[in-house]
Amino acid sequence: MKSAHTIQNMSPPASWADLPWGEYYRAALERQLQPWWQKIFGFHLLKIGNLSAEIDSKECPIFNQINVGKEGKNMQVITDPYHLPFEEKCVDACLLSHMLAYSDDPHRLLREVDRVMIDDGWLIISGFNSLSLLGLGKLVPGLWRYQPYCSHMFSLMRQLDWLSLLNYEVLYRGNFQVLPWRNETGFFNRYFPVFGCVSLIIARKRTLPLTLNQIKVTLLKPKLNSAVGATKCYRKRN
Repeated sequence: MKSAHTIQNMSPPASWADLPWGEYYRAALERQLQPWWQKIFGFHLLKIGNLSAEIDSKECPIFNQINVGKEGKNMQVITDPYHLPFEEKCVDACLLSHMLAYSDDPHRLLREVDRVMIDDGWLIISGFNSLSLLGLGKLVPGLWRYQPYCSHMFSLMRQLDWLSLLNYEVLYRGNFQVLPWRNETGFFNRYFPVFGCVSLIIARKRTLPLTLNQIKVTLLKPKLNSAVGATKCYRKRN
């Protein structure tokens, strides 16, 4: 059974500065997101959790950017992320920076975010990569008690399975920051991205319409009538 000290460490850090090499992770994540912010439009951007709130999203054209979390000095809405106080389909984009890594029920958190997300809304998820130096650190006895090794490190494939069940189209997936203790933008990230310590997924919510397209139905009617007439003619002959 895990001790009380370990359970306390499992809670999300209050800042990137509370993580070893956390500022390097934050800077690397901001570089990865920089070319995407200008593509995201809408009225409301949710940044859930303390780590999400510290991510620079000034280049995103969405004016109303809301920091949501249980506690924190940068929070604008204090609430449980599992029970967001928003109506269904009212959020255009959502940033979950390492929230799944520290979540007791990541499936429930994703479903709640999906509830408030509009059709074609943007979902950005970052986390720690298990196939990295951080993942190897979890194998060291006693090290799993400390940050960030105490967090969940879900593989990209596992997260993609969760998103496919919610009908999200993945636009980007990848790993970066191979060496956690340096500002890495060159050789290792270019040739060994699979071993990056941080993973990133950018996806959009897709909803299939349940109503028939009236134009297609109108064009299809003559073909259906011809097929029905041919079937009746064939039955009479036989």
